[in-house]
Amino acid sequence: MMSRSYTNLLDLAEGNFAALGPAGGGARRRSGSFGMKRMSRVMTVPGTLSELDGEDESEPAATNSVASDVPSSVSGERLLVVSNQLPIVARRRPDGRGWSFSWDDDSLLLQLRDGIPDEMEVLFVGGVRADIPLAEQDEVSQALYDRFRCVGVFLPESLHDRFYHSFCKRQLWPLFHYMLPFASTPTSSSSSSSASPAGNGRFDRGSWEAYVLANKFFFEKVVEVINPEDDYVWVHDYHLMALPTFLRRRFNRLRIGFFLHSPFPSSEIYRTLPVREEILKALLNCDLIGFHTFDYARHFLSCCSRMLGIEYQSKRGYIGLEYFGRTVGIKIMPVGVHMDQLQSVLCLPDRQWRVSELQQQFEGKTVLLGMDDMDIFKGINLKLLAFENMLRTHPKWQGRAVLVQIAKPVRGKGKDLEAIEAEIRESYNRINEEFGRSGYSPVVFIDRDVSSVEKSAYYTIAECVVVTAVRDGMNLTPYEYIVCRQGIPRSESSSEVTGPKKSMLVVSEFIGCSPSLSGAIRVNPWNVEATAEAMNEAISMSDQEKQLRHEKHYRYVSTHDVAYWSKSFIQDLERACKDHFRRTCWGIGLGFGFRVVALDPHFTKLNMDSIVMAYERSESRAILLDYDGTLVPQTSINKTPSAEVLRIINALCSDKRNIVFLVSGRGRDKLGEWFSSCPKLGIASEHGYFLRWSRDEEWQTCAQASDFGWMEMAEPVMNLYTESTDGSYIETKESALVWHHQDADSGFGSSQAKEMLDHLESVLANEPVSVKSGQFIVEVKPQGVSKGVIAEKILVSMKERGKQADFVLCIGDDRSDEDMFESIADIIKRGMVAPKTPLFACTVGQKPSKAKFYLDDTFEVATMLSALADATDPEPMTGSADELVTSMSSFDIGGEQSQSRDRPFDGL
Repeated sequence: MMSRSYTNLLDLAEGNFAALGPAGGGARRRSGSFGMKRMSRVMTVPGTLSELDGEDESEPAATNSVASDVPSSVSGERLLVVSNQLPIVARRRPDGRGWSFSWDDDSLLLQLRDGIPDEMEVLFVGGVRADIPLAEQDEVSQALYDRFRCVGVFLPESLHDRFYHSFCKRQLWPLFHYMLPFASTPTSSSSSSSASPAGNGRFDRGSWEAYVLANKFFFEKVVEVINPEDDYVWVHDYHLMALPTFLRRRFNRLRIGFFLHSPFPSSEIYRTLPVREEILKALLNCDLIGFHTFDYARHFLSCCSRMLGIEYQSKRGYIGLEYFGRTVGIKIMPVGVHMDQLQSVLCLPDRQWRVSELQQQFEGKTVLLGMDDMDIFKGINLKLLAFENMLRTHPKWQGRAVLVQIAKPVRGKGKDLEAIEAEIRESYNRINEEFGRSGYSPVVFIDRDVSSVEKSAYYTIAECVVVTAVRDGMNLTPYEYIVCRQGIPRSESSSEVTGPKKSMLVVSEFIGCSPSLSGAIRVNPWNVEATAEAMNEAISMSDQEKQLRHEKHYRYVSTHDVAYWSKSFIQDLERACKDHFRRTCWGIGLGFGFRVVALDPHFTKLNMDSIVMAYERSESRAILLDYDGTLVPQTSINKTPSAEVLRIINALCSDKRNIVFLVSGRGRDKLGEWFSSCPKLGIASEHGYFLRWSRDEEWQTCAQASDFGWMEMAEPVMNLYTESTDGSYIETKESALVWHHQDADSGFGSSQAKEMLDHLESVLANEPVSVKSGQFIVEVKPQGVSKGVIAEKILVSMKERGKQADFVLCIGDDRSDEDMFESIADIIKRGMVAPKTPLFACTVGQKPSKAKFYLDDTFEVATMLSALADATDPEPMTGSADELVTSMSSFDIGGEQSQSRDRPFDGL
């Protein structure tokens, strides 16, 4: 049965999308994107692509890396800007024959070209804002590409409706604007509108499938024109959040940026989305993710932490997420306005008479201006209520203050929108009836499209602009107002009013531009009384204060324009991708779980034949094994070693040429109990603080610490945080204290761990201990204790006893094992082992590591150790090897007599 989830994107590549119905299927066949043989997966540089999930069994696995099969029409770097809509205006010609196209000068996508380097060509990929008949799509596509370097994406009508109206506008848009869904019956997509979210419907799996499929349409168009070796791809907004996974799956090293132009909700809101992890993982396939404000970025980072367990780091001002060896950059930069375009509008010949006309209309009045789209998040009715409150509480403005509210109409209709329009109409009629008089209407409501010239005229005559949106991505209205109030240089227009420039802003704290407008009066629009007082303060302020605030704002807006924004983003994208072609990449995972693992080029999978061959040729072997996550899975509830593990350990220990050690962070009592059936196994417990060479020998202490009075200082501090952090606990070891918070709330637990780390470092500053944080832990242990130290001392002891190792195998899976990998990296140079000794430092799992080899999981570890056990000489240990263990057991690993923790210790 066909899966309804379509989380495996390769299903879509084969055209398995039944949800579209007959109409959609016909469109698919015509478009050529479906019914065709699936395109082979491509890597652009040498690497290994594993888990070719979804491939037909009859097709050979593509294990060899190949060059891109996409021809490049242009050499050199290019930027592909991918968005839901092209920055193109399409109109049917008057005679009905064909189409005419022109650039949309108001489009942000077109304006961002000003910040792109001159030598970088820009191509646009996106939908066309017109209903192009199927028979004309090929001709239109060619015309757009030849004349505008634009690649048109034509979605079947039924797919577009479910993709855009149903999922984007009814699922993502309200959720990203902090509107929680309710568990009512889903509404029909046919009644959806771009302004009415209808966020009260249950999640519609079919619309999610349409969203993924529509993203695949965009992907196929990108593939037609991309040169993956040289091109950058910049994806825009929430319509295309699945696209990065398609791109990354096909081109592992493609340089991908993404910018979200809407808010990103808090984790408590976002977590209600059933496909929350799929979208997060898709975005993490980018190299750089941009947001307007730190709030939006912080919410995204919190979601990654809470839902994926990924923490971010800040290095030299740059925020990054480490994701399977790749650093995903986080960019925080609000978009700006196009200064040249705004100033060109100010120079238009009919602007001045429009300004004069409005000045005459509102002569003697103080004009407050609202310029908003008509939707439920713009808070227009809250603005009207605040203005009404201001007139009532400050009667001096009655007859003098006018609120001009321009509300741009929307294309669609919906119940929510109809309700808010009715509220707005009732409010301004009530205000005009109560406070209006002959020749004076306190509210002037304009619900039509307003030209750019008319907008600039209203900006010019307004004393204050009021923005009371309850949630908005950016909102450039305040920026445009500031530029229009500044006007144009006097040399360009003798009619321009001279003298000091001044402006005032009352802006909602919930819009993206608010943080950058430090001179504005910020308000909570839900607090009508406070907003009313802010309006009164703004228009009552002295001209000198208005001028100072205006000058401050203009300096920022004029220097942080759209060109500055795009230039900054591209520069950061280049920086984030600078190591792309230096590292080895693996593509792994199914569907939206697909990700690229980027690793050092010398990091390879451990070859069974190679290690067995080296093992058989050697005469003195050191085998060092971690336990949790290496011999038993980390997720296993029962941590007791299996009979197979015990059999393998005993088989390895039975060879007279082997010294086998278990190097673990666990306590010696538990390890001794579990491995009591392995008489020749050496154990280093608590990261090497305690050590014994065999079951019948005494435990040695391998550190200088003998005074553990610091525990009495550290434990009360840990108890303090444990009591206040639900789900945390303290693990008390003989040599260390460990605070665990994996079962606590992820955000609070991490915050408490950081605070505890600082607290403990302060309290224990003069004690011979180290305080370290790890994955969900904070650990306090004696200085000089680590797996790396104990590994070195085991090898040194073997050399001192005449059994210098000529084969070293070291396996582990977590951060503590990295110390062990690092310590053995140069042991040949330091003479600790024989020359040309094969060193097999192996981590468990494909991840960044100081080890040179990896095995995928504990099953592969067991398989490899079993292969070594099968090649082992089963004769019992006699002669020199027995003497070696005996002689070692009577000495500590530094070469002196073993010291008990309870006896005086003179040092190693």
